Amino acid sequence: MTNKQHMNKTIDKIKITLLWLQIFPILLHAQSAMTNIEGRQSTSLNGIWNIIIDPFDAGSGNWAAYYKDRKPTNDSDFVEYAFEGGPQLYVPGDFNSQLPDLKYYESSIWYKRTFSIQTTANNRFFLHFGAVNYRAEIYLNGAKIGEHEGGFTPFQFEVTDQLKNGDNSLIVKVNNQRVKDGIPGLGFDWFNYGGITRDVDLVSTPKTYIKDYFIQLSQNNENIVKGYVKLDGSTKQQEIRISIPELGANFRTRTNEDGMATLRFPLKNKSLWTPANPKLYDVIVSAQTDTIQEKIGFRTIRVDGTDILLNGKSIFLKGINIHEEIPQRQSRAYHESDYKILLDWAKELGCNYVRLVHYPHHEKMVKMAEKMGLMVWEKLPVYQGIDFANESMKEKMSLMLKEMISRDQNRAAIIIWSLSNETYSSPPRDSALKRLYQLTKSLDDTRLVTSALNNMRFEGNKAYIEDEVNSFMDVMAINQYLGWYKQWPEANKEVEWISKFNKPLIFSEFGGEAVFGNNNNPERASSWSEDYLANIYKRQFNMFKSISYLRGVTPWLLVDFRSPGRAHPLYQKGWNRKGLLSDRGEKKKAWYIVAGYFKDN
Repeated sequence: MTNKQHMNKTIDKIKITLLWLQIFPILLHAQSAMTNIEGRQSTSLNGIWNIIIDPFDAGSGNWAAYYKDRKPTNDSDFVEYAFEGGPQLYVPGDFNSQLPDLKYYESSIWYKRTFSIQTTANNRFFLHFGAVNYRAEIYLNGAKIGEHEGGFTPFQFEVTDQLKNGDNSLIVKVNNQRVKDGIPGLGFDWFNYGGITRDVDLVSTPKTYIKDYFIQLSQNNENIVKGYVKLDGSTKQQEIRISIPELGANFRTRTNEDGMATLRFPLKNKSLWTPANPKLYDVIVSAQTDTIQEKIGFRTIRVDGTDILLNGKSIFLKGINIHEEIPQRQSRAYHESDYKILLDWAKELGCNYVRLVHYPHHEKMVKMAEKMGLMVWEKLPVYQGIDFANESMKEKMSLMLKEMISRDQNRAAIIIWSLSNETYSSPPRDSALKRLYQLTKSLDDTRLVTSALNNMRFEGNKAYIEDEVNSFMDVMAINQYLGWYKQWPEANKEVEWISKFNKPLIFSEFGGEAVFGNNNNPERASSWSEDYLANIYKRQFNMFKSISYLRGVTPWLLVDFRSPGRAHPLYQKGWNRKGLLSDRGEKKKAWYIVAGYFKDN
């Protein structure tokens, strides 16, 4: 071999190596999840899983390699770990609330369960995870099939070629350690529940299946449905049919060479989805190789100057903030009965919408709200100290946004996509949020987009809304804690709110803290009294009367929730006490003030 031939061969090897370095991470990263997991043929992998607690990440090393689940091979062999005989956890659920030793645990846990399956040549198989907080590595039968970052959105892996007929071993490494480049980052004001917190399913599909579809009303014409259908598989060009039997509606089109079909068809004589009449229709999406069905509602939401219009009519949003936590059990809410408790409270309070904070909640929570006639604000976990100049962070935000929208884009109840909460003002932040806004509108232009901000400027009794992020958002959203974190300017003067933007305003957070049953010193914030909190709400509601462009209010929040940063030894004890309800569901005096305001407005 000549030197030139040797050099060319070396260059070819380098090219191949670089190509694999580019491709391999993509292969290992989770695939975007299919739309409407509940409408698929699937086997639930929920239930009891065996675990190994791994605070030092020993299980990822070659000497241990927990994912191999190795057993001794002869009398002189041994293994220094085992899943069998150790602790167990229920999936879905957080690990912090299931074992006392894990209450504040932030590191790795390895989950394992076996399942049996008979594969067929005519089907494909996918492992679908509703959510895992925060980082997940997935191993099937000893081989790594992928990983995912982000604790509140679904992801999947195709495992058609990795499954065995009969028993299969599934191992998931979960790590909930807070990191600077995570979303959210190192600091946030809620409990860091780790684990496989949502459902796990093995989904079976045809060789070419309907992976994604979007079916909603055009915002400019409530008699026109727009959207798309996306096929995944080798038979990409097929006839697509959309049918709504109750309305006698049928629409046919074809997918192109990429498996994509654009939808646009008339739909008249329907009942529009509203809080008073949350009508849903059975919608059937059919291809030649696959059919899927889902209940979908139809409505429009848009702004007109400083007004918010639902189906063309002005609406005032009366909401409440809700964390995905069930306080009586002190755990992540993961069961439909949990969601019903939380949403029943919201309805009892008089709400017509809920702000689900500070991350996408379970898909079943959103669907239940939709059936109950509650409009929904859904948001990304982009919170406070995010490094917006970091390109990797911007890519993570974009990916999470796509995962969130893809899951819930057919929910009529969702009227607002929210991109961030209380982020610090800077040019990189403004640029990143504008980019996210544009991406959101490119994915879904049928909903409003906002970000909750808290950097108002106060001068005397005047509050100025000046953050330039509002210039490109559809709705202004302000978190303000007058009477709690910010003193009232003057005792006998209400605050005048002045905005340079001709847009609707939602007070997305306001309130204060109180311990249920504590009625001492109603004039002093440090007393943590129910009366002090009730007075905050009375004065806030009086202030609202003079804000002509106010179109929604969302008290912070429904129920006390766990937050380790809340360290007062007498009043907080690791809980944020801003709930209208205590952690035992007891109504504070402020509950009745808010309920009265909602009844009258």
